[in-house]
Amino acid sequence: MPPKKILIVLSDAHSFPLKKTSGPDAGKVVDQPSGFFLMELAKPLQKLLDSGHEVTFASPKGQEPAPDPNSESLLAFAGNFYERRRENELIERMKRENGFSRPRPLSSISDEELATFAGLFIPGGHAPLADLGDDKDMGRILRYFHKENKPTAAICHGPYALLSTKKAGDGDFVYKGYHITSWSDVEEKAMETLLGGEVEKVESRLKEEGAIMETGVSEKIGGTTLHRELLTGGNPMAADELGNRFLRMISV
Repeated sequence: MPPKKILIVLSDAHSFPLKKTSGPDAGKVVDQPSGFFLMELAKPLQKLLDSGHEVTFASPKGQEPAPDPNSESLLAFAGNFYERRRENELIERMKRENGFSRPRPLSSISDEELATFAGLFIPGGHAPLADLGDDKDMGRILRYFHKENKPTAAICHGPYALLSTKKAGDGDFVYKGYHITSWSDVEEKAMETLLGGEVEKVESRLKEEGAIMETGVSEKIGGTTLHRELLTGGNPMAADELGNRFLRMISV
């Protein structure tokens, strides 16, 4: 298969808003450190590179992405030190060779250039809650891929970016009626307990806009959902399957 160009969109945010419900800051909205979730980016990215595809990193303002601190813990890798090292080394290589530290601002990517990309991938981590959901250019890009029926993948909190389609075009949510899997409200409520605060719920927001949310057992243990051009997964366990299915989609 000849190499193809893939656009990977990351958040500029290094934190997300958390409304504290306990402790000395109870009632206040604080900035909770976050970023991209390492394995949700690294696993699909490695598969794309191994298959010879060319990746372009982009973000709303072109600022250097940050990893979610929780995603770099050994706990996130079930104690697998070597896997964590491989994925950190991959990101470091992208910084040296692929402009990862200076992603393209979304506004710099014209519709004409979008035609050169075979697929779009949006990793997770809580950071997308801070900027991707209401970014007009994110909405423009998603609408283009939707209209052209081009493979589009998002995982965990990444599907929050789909809401940006309301900020572009005619203002409609173009994924109304789509079957989508994201980080679930149940999973988020567990995180709220750990963080001592309230977090915007991806599942609920997408459902409010007319998405049909898939939240069964298979999605909790790494299953993914494909509807037309949109492939989604709910949590880090879905990163491998999402990467494999995305590869098959762009190979058609």
